[in-house]
Amino acid sequence: MTALPTSDIEAAAELERLAGEIAHHNRLYHTDDAPEISDADYDALVRRNNAIEAAFPHLIRADSPSRIVGAAPASHLAKVAHAKPMTSLDNAFADEDVAEFVARVRRFLRLADDTPVALTAEPKIDGLSCSLRYENRRLVQALTRGDGTTGEDVTANVATIGDIPKTLPADAPELFEVRGEVYMAKADFTALNARLAAEAAETGKEARQFANPRNAAAGSLRQKDATVTASRPLRFLAHGWGDVSALPGTTQSAVVAAIRTWGFPVAEGFTCVEDTAAALAHYRAIEAMRADLPFDIDGVVYKVDRLDWQERLGFVARAPRWAIAHKFPAERAQTTIEAIDIQVGRTGKLTPVARLVPVTVGGVVVSNATLHNADEIARLDAHPGDRVVIQRAGDVIPQIVENLSREEGRDPWPFPTHCPECGSEAVREPGEVDWRCSGGLVCPAQQVERLRHFASRHALDIEGLGITNIENFFADGLIARPADIFRVTAEQLLARERWAEVSANNLVAAIDARRNPPLDRLLFALGIRHVGEVTARDLARRWQSWAAFRAMIATGIEKRDTMLQAIGESDDKLLQRTAKELAAIVDTKQVGPEVALALIDFFAEPQNDAAVEDLLTELTPADVIHETRASEVSGKTVVFTGTLETMSRDEAKAQAESLGARVAGSVSAKTDLVVAGPGAGSKAKKAADLGIRVVDEAGWQAIVAAAG
Repeated sequence: MTALPTSDIEAAAELERLAGEIAHHNRLYHTDDAPEISDADYDALVRRNNAIEAAFPHLIRADSPSRIVGAAPASHLAKVAHAKPMTSLDNAFADEDVAEFVARVRRFLRLADDTPVALTAEPKIDGLSCSLRYENRRLVQALTRGDGTTGEDVTANVATIGDIPKTLPADAPELFEVRGEVYMAKADFTALNARLAAEAAETGKEARQFANPRNAAAGSLRQKDATVTASRPLRFLAHGWGDVSALPGTTQSAVVAAIRTWGFPVAEGFTCVEDTAAALAHYRAIEAMRADLPFDIDGVVYKVDRLDWQERLGFVARAPRWAIAHKFPAERAQTTIEAIDIQVGRTGKLTPVARLVPVTVGGVVVSNATLHNADEIARLDAHPGDRVVIQRAGDVIPQIVENLSREEGRDPWPFPTHCPECGSEAVREPGEVDWRCSGGLVCPAQQVERLRHFASRHALDIEGLGITNIENFFADGLIARPADIFRVTAEQLLARERWAEVSANNLVAAIDARRNPPLDRLLFALGIRHVGEVTARDLARRWQSWAAFRAMIATGIEKRDTMLQAIGESDDKLLQRTAKELAAIVDTKQVGPEVALALIDFFAEPQNDAAVEDLLTELTPADVIHETRASEVSGKTVVFTGTLETMSRDEAKAQAESLGARVAGSVSAKTDLVVAGPGAGSKAKKAADLGIRVVDEAGWQAIVAAAG
């Protein structure tokens, strides 16, 4: 693990980042059923968060991932509060973690070292958690886990699942919530995808294919129409309970046995063991049969068997002290690289992908694996034809972890120097591992995103030209480059479906109203890497007119080309020296070498330059005349945080800039003043820790009023 932060400031910043990142992945997994990282990568984020919290307990956030279960329920299903929260489980990744779990139980209960601690052990099903509420022994409600406190009402859908009894026998308590996992068996999943493909072929529609059994189960259970759920092969496995009027036993194993007698399926691997050694042996046995199980699992769950001990142990944050999930390591297999392709992302990043001889890993047929970047290809010495070990740590694209065909002395695989989509030069900034296409305005892989950015609110702000219209216009060939936007006519729009005269005229008028954009807005709209709103404003203030700015760019390109012809230095060292000299040419205090290099690289790409010149035949940038009032913040950096009650954030920025200040988005040692409104959090605290002056909104208005 990377070393822990050494100060409160560093720890607070990383905890803030982790809280946002983990919440994002929780939403993708629990609400959208579309995870974008592996279980192992997610677990690594959680472990990092927990380690920092352990070292800095006074910085634990209210929105800490250690306090939150799942994600907020989706919007299309009714929300219902759980009678008892549906908690998550802490994870163990090694045998030592399991031994420590049992040791913690002994310490908490003050048990002697030789006191047996019996555990139940069962496969951890990779499905969708569900709670089934029976009143007077009849099924009355079914809820998904949701965020652990509130779930989605899926009662009508659950009623279509054959594994779930509609009533309980007479010996069952009057109130009992059975909890378990709704899942789809591997064979059923394969058959469902085949059926959907066949149905799509018959109707001529695009086939919808589920990525894996868990996504298929989650998507099927959370349908608005229960008849769709009924057509899907869903199953259920019980593993616990929630709200009850009575329990049919005094141990976990006894209650689960009773639940089984009531007609609920329970995992065949469920057992009770007397000590840690037996628990680990059972884990090994389940791991060995994992591939042959009819459903996907990702570990083994251990629970303290005695319910009176469970009661005493209770819960910590989002998880019980009496249970833990022992996760399996990532699954691996061997196969052969057939080819290495380069994919270009919407931001221009070039990502190498290995095309593999298909191989089954964890029940999933894998034919592609990410190679991340050029450095990773070099580390693996990867080439087409190599025999490799791949790892599937979840439901995302697998990774190559080992090359079994390394050869001494062979040339490295040639990473492309130009974008495979548009032919523009591929560039890499000093210290970065990623190569990026420099043809942002002309690259097909980036054009839709670039056009969206160009028309967005803080760029040219073309009202009515949102992402849907841009995507449709691009797909039909109406627009491809920014200049094309200004050539759209009302007649062309009226020839399209669902366009009326009023809407067509309104869009054309909105486009025409942007034919004289301020220089800073135009520079920001071009989507140059590292050139955000603030940097674009700094550049516009320094050069004021397009002609002066373009002359500076021409000088920078000449200098860049001369220096890149030099030899005898490593690429990174040469680039760093080039970037520093380009920053001197850009001649703006706020623009450093990294930004200067990206700026010059953009215009040095002939296709970008041609696209900009084409754009300038349709619009004329307005000069920027920067007039400021003398004030105590002139030449200083100001950060606004919290809620501003008397003005918008844009107005506050404009005020600061009119006083000669520079507005930044984050607090650093270079910040001179922080304006903190209600709800100011980590930024205000960081400012206090750094000894930076902090004022409220009234204090800021006093500064504005006192300006000359």
